[in-house]
Amino acid sequence: MEVFLIRTLQFILAITILVALHEGGHFFFSKLFGVRVNKFYIFFDWKFSLFSTKFNWWRKLRGKVDADGKVIPAKKDKDGNYEYEGTEYGLGWIPLGGYCQIEGMIDETQHDVEKLKEPAKPWEFRGKPCWQRLLIMIGGVLVNFLLALVIYCGVFFTWGEDYYALKDMPYGMKFNEQAQQLGFRDGDRLIGTEEEEFREFNANMLRSLTTAREATVLRDGKQVKIQLPGNLSLLQMLKSEPVFCRPFVPADVDTIIPNTAAAKAGMKKGDRIIALGKKPVDSWNTFTYESGRMADALSDCKTKADSLKVLTTVVTYISKEKGDTATAAVVFDNEAHLGVGMTTVANYMKPTHISYNLLTCIPAGIGYALDMLGGYVSDLKYVFTSEGAKQLGGFGAIGSMFPPVWDWHMFWMMTAFLSIILAFMNILPIPALDGGHVMFLLYEMIFRRKPGDKFLLYSQYVGMGILFLLMIVANLNDVLRFFGIMY
Repeated sequence: MEVFLIRTLQFILAITILVALHEGGHFFFSKLFGVRVNKFYIFFDWKFSLFSTKFNWWRKLRGKVDADGKVIPAKKDKDGNYEYEGTEYGLGWIPLGGYCQIEGMIDETQHDVEKLKEPAKPWEFRGKPCWQRLLIMIGGVLVNFLLALVIYCGVFFTWGEDYYALKDMPYGMKFNEQAQQLGFRDGDRLIGTEEEEFREFNANMLRSLTTAREATVLRDGKQVKIQLPGNLSLLQMLKSEPVFCRPFVPADVDTIIPNTAAAKAGMKKGDRIIALGKKPVDSWNTFTYESGRMADALSDCKTKADSLKVLTTVVTYISKEKGDTATAAVVFDNEAHLGVGMTTVANYMKPTHISYNLLTCIPAGIGYALDMLGGYVSDLKYVFTSEGAKQLGGFGAIGSMFPPVWDWHMFWMMTAFLSIILAFMNILPIPALDGGHVMFLLYEMIFRRKPGDKFLLYSQYVGMGILFLLMIVANLNDVLRFFGIMY
């Protein structure tokens, strides 16, 4: 429960920052060009809001009070509506985004086509030149991307950068069957491809392998060239069990959790697991794969006896204390856990640390942001596959990306990444998104005429329908994963 609460608070704080600044971008350019903004809301306020500056309703009824305390009656326009008295600021209760209600614009907050048949007022969005309207619409995306740059620069300046160099991995990499068929061998140290030299194990490294024709590894002290097809699927590489490759980490026990199978078997910190039943174990990669198979087998069990049979096995390990090989019959818990903490690469090597000053953190932050954007755009092609659609995640998936403890470094890195995603997704040419409005504005600039108001209204409905459908699918995937129906 504590982990869930911490992740939820981080998620809400990040979304609040991103939505406020995104809508602030629209607000800034609107005010800059003299366009009225009726409402500025963080989160949606359907039916009611958590907070609102609707205190001005008293001013609307009584009018304004001058310096001498006299009441100046509020003025009405020719239709009997009170004149504009400023922007209403508020906090909604539905954390799905936010909005900036701009006067004279068809969007999700207002769609009165009849009102738009009247001549455009000087303070309305539709009464401004096309280039000003374009800047108003891209204001949110621009702020989100700039925010990511600023955050990355700030993170590098404050904490620097730590990474584990691939070329220095003491045990090299662990490869799955697909990788071994291509020519990789367990223990190989990845050097790079014909396109680039590798620095660390991350998604960019795997992306490079998908398009490379040749990879270079260090094997037994010699560089070896491995020919690649140039069209590997990143999604398949990550979805494989086990995955295409991971740092090779020996199955050395880091901690023993009290009152678990490992503790009852007498295992100690530093023991090295070398087999589960008749299956040899050379690394935590293999151990995780075998225990995962055990967990999968549990789903087919119909009785307690069947489950007990699956969970019971013999663990063979080398005792650090005695130096000899020992065996123990153990019963894994109901989630197929032995009760041991695993070592990581950090147990066997020190990270490379890079410090940045005010000058060097800027190009580093910009470069990192562009890499993240490029990787995200590159991976979008998988969304349009059946397997890729299953990987869509909603609020649960996003929230789970935050660390289980409050870590400001990770929080800001995640916030910056979400800011890049928000910027890119909003600029897509889908009606109801900023990119949809930009698309119609570009049409107007090129063809010198506006799309019809009814067309804009109906396209808004279509765009909202698409967005709601994607949201339903993404969050449904979260629910199915939570109940173990989909992985």
